[in-house]
Amino acid sequence: MLMVPDNWSFDRAFNVQMEDLTDIIDNALNKGFTVAWATDVSEKYFSWKNGVAYVPEKDYDDMNDSEKKYMFDGPKYERVVTPTMRQNAFDNYETTDDHGMHIVGLAADQNGRKYYVVKNSWGDKNDYKGYIYVSKTYVRYKTTALLLHKNGVPVTLRNKMNLY
Repeated sequence: MLMVPDNWSFDRAFNVQMEDLTDIIDNALNKGFTVAWATDVSEKYFSWKNGVAYVPEKDYDDMNDSEKKYMFDGPKYERVVTPTMRQNAFDNYETTDDHGMHIVGLAADQNGRKYYVVKNSWGDKNDYKGYIYVSKTYVRYKTTALLLHKNGVPVTLRNKMNLY
């Protein structure tokens, strides 16, 4: 059971490996499904206004003023996120269950880095008219839950989870 406020039904959830999160989303999108996504939107590197979320190489508190000012100007390098970092962020409440959105597509920046196209419910007054581009690294690091049709889950994982 996932002990977060949005699990009001206290229903079961599957704890999948960090890399499996994006494999599941990619598979679902490639099969024509969309994905409901619960995540942490409180990070300084989640910018609704700029329409992008990513995990910068440096922690925000370690950035100088110039790095903070230009953190959303073009693609930036991302930190390597490990399963231990992800778990620690969840355990110490650095990652919180803040908001749900709708993953509807895939995109790539000018350097080829993959992003998810995400529809938010906060209106259309941002740079991308209500959508935000979220890096796969951010999704792996800050996801608290996914909801999707079971046929969107890759067959190998469905079999491991006994989802028939």
